[in-house]
Amino acid sequence: MTIKKLHYFTGITLSIFVGFHLLNHLYSLFGPNAHIELMQKLRVVYRNVFVETILLLALLLQIISGIKLFLKKRKRVSGFFDRLQIWTGLYLAFFLIIHLGAIFTGRFILNLDTNFYFGVAGLNTFPLNLFFIPYYSLAIISFFGHISAVHDKKIKRTLLGINPNKQSYFILIIGMLLTIIILYGLTNGFRGLEIPMEYNLFSHNYE
Repeated sequence: MTIKKLHYFTGITLSIFVGFHLLNHLYSLFGPNAHIELMQKLRVVYRNVFVETILLLALLLQIISGIKLFLKKRKRVSGFFDRLQIWTGLYLAFFLIIHLGAIFTGRFILNLDTNFYFGVAGLNTFPLNLFFIPYYSLAIISFFGHISAVHDKKIKRTLLGINPNKQSYFILIIGMLLTIIILYGLTNGFRGLEIPMEYNLFSHNYE
C-alpha cells in the first residue's frame, strides 16, 4: 500500500470515530447528563483494548504518513483546497497528540473519568477559555476543512446541480456552523458551566 492510500484509509477510520465524537458533543445541547449518557453507550464500542489499539495505530500511521506527504508536496501546492488540506492536517496532528496526552493523563495518572466535565473544564474556566475556545474551535473547523479538501480532490460527480468544488465549500461552512453549535452546548449557551471541583484542576490559581 502506498503512503497516499495508507493516509486515506487511516483517515477514514479516524473520521468515523471523530464523527461519533462530535455527535456526542452535539448532545450537550440537551445538557451534561444527556452527553454523559450517550458517551457511556458509545464507550461500549470504542473503549476496549481492541478498538482503542486500532484507533491509536490509525492515528500514528495517519500522522506519520501525513508528515511524509507534506514534505513531499509542500513545494508543489497550489490552490485554496490544496493549502487547506496541508494546514488543517498539520493542526489536527498537533491537536490530537495534545488531546490524547490530556485524556491518558486524566485516565491513568489523575484517575479521573474523562467524561463531559473533563473535556469542557478549560472552555468554562476564565482565563483558560481564552486559549481553549479558539484551540478547540480550530480543531473542529480543521476536521471539516480537511474533509472538504479531500472531497474537492476525490469527488467528480455533481450532486443536485452542485459541482464538487461548491460541495467542498458547503462542507467547510457546515463545519463552521457546527463548531458554533457545539461550543454553544459545551458552554451552556455561552453562559458558562459550573465545573465539579475534581475536574477544575486550575481553579485554585484564579480565585
